[in-house]
Amino acid sequence: MNYETILYEAGPGVATITLNRPDKLNAFNDQMIREATDAFKQAGRDNSVRVIVLTGSGRAFSSGQDLADVQSRGEGFSIGEHLRQGYHRLIKQMVSLEKPIIAAVNGVAAGAGVGVALAADLRIVSEKATFILAFSRVGLVPDSGTNWFLPRIIGYSRAYELAITADRLTAQKALEWGVVNVVTTPETLMETVAAWTGPLATGPTLAYGLAKRAMHKSWNLSLDEALDYEAHLQEICSRSHDFEEGVNAFLEKREAQFRGE
Repeated sequence: MNYETILYEAGPGVATITLNRPDKLNAFNDQMIREATDAFKQAGRDNSVRVIVLTGSGRAFSSGQDLADVQSRGEGFSIGEHLRQGYHRLIKQMVSLEKPIIAAVNGVAAGAGVGVALAADLRIVSEKATFILAFSRVGLVPDSGTNWFLPRIIGYSRAYELAITADRLTAQKALEWGVVNVVTTPETLMETVAAWTGPLATGPTLAYGLAKRAMHKSWNLSLDEALDYEAHLQEICSRSHDFEEGVNAFLEKREAQFRGE
């Protein structure tokens, strides 16, 4: 598929998806939502891709929904259907993709841009990055999965505070609250991301993916059910090439050569 609003590059082990509407601060329109969803689907199907990076071009990660695009739809526009047919598909695609996703947040993430960043598994951010739940400024509630992800990461009170105040969450405060994994300088952001993707791209991808599945599923399970599901997934891992290779490498005191399967 030829993309017009994003850039997609797949190199050895790593695929990079870049939101590419810099003149609009990478605000999402329908086309960019569709293209990003398709790119994640493509990365998931490509066995040579073992980790995905999502970032933005220019000075923003994403300013959220393109409100001018929404206003141009007129009174017949249904925001509920827009969410169901657009952002929901993107968020579900990211969560169900059983490979690590790193959000390289290079600047502001606002509105739906926050939800998309939170749908990634890891967040490595520039010290200039900020997170803003701007929804209340236009009389809306947070969406794009934000109400599901954010309270689980930082707790209800802090999440609700950000929702009703629409205050900026700085990169440093986001690190202190556990929203992001690493804060770095703007100049070294992608270098830092590469330091993470290198090991992940040569790691046990099957195990990474099943750990992601287990953790998401555990929110809806009792302890007994979670333990049983862990045993089920561990059985799958124990029959993999990478488990055998990992054990042999440990016993032979050498680096494991994982194939991601």
